Amino acid sequence: MQQETILGIDPGFGRVGYGIIKKNEKGDWRMVDFGCIETSAKKSFVVRISEIHAELVRLIKKYKPTRMAVEELFFFTNVKTAIEVGQARGVILLTGVENNLPIDEFTPLQVKQAITGYGRAEKDQMQKMVAMVLGIKEKIKSDDAADALAVALCAGQSLWIKKIK
Repeated sequence: MQQETILGIDPGFGRVGYGIIKKNEKGDWRMVDFGCIETSAKKSFVVRISEIHAELVRLIKKYKPTRMAVEELFFFTNVKTAIEVGQARGVILLTGVENNLPIDEFTPLQVKQAITGYGRAEKDQMQKMVAMVLGIKEKIKSDDAADALAVALCAGQSLWIKKIK
């Protein structure tokens, strides 16, 4: 049986957070890699989403995840930003589909509840719990990467719940 590896994504177009987790032999989730795909505001939007696609393909080929988890869009006050993030999210989802990955989608509330047990948890609480659960010693400096790891962990917990039902 293939071991689960989850690629978690915090969507954006200037910065896309990613986090990759894998179950160890004890059955605990551990961090494999995390970071951000960053695109330059000096480039056209089309070039930026193309770069996101190419970098996600590279990550998928390198780490061979068995599934992808993507955070759903949250409320935006800026309509233009919401549309652009939505378009980037579409590229992210399509990249997962093109690579035959099952895709889980979670709202920020679902992610916070899964990680801390409280849907209104603060970013700092989330980061501490993610680091603790994944055995990460250093502070995760990027909020986007920490959010992506949280999304991946949420998917991992969701898989566990499905298996015990």
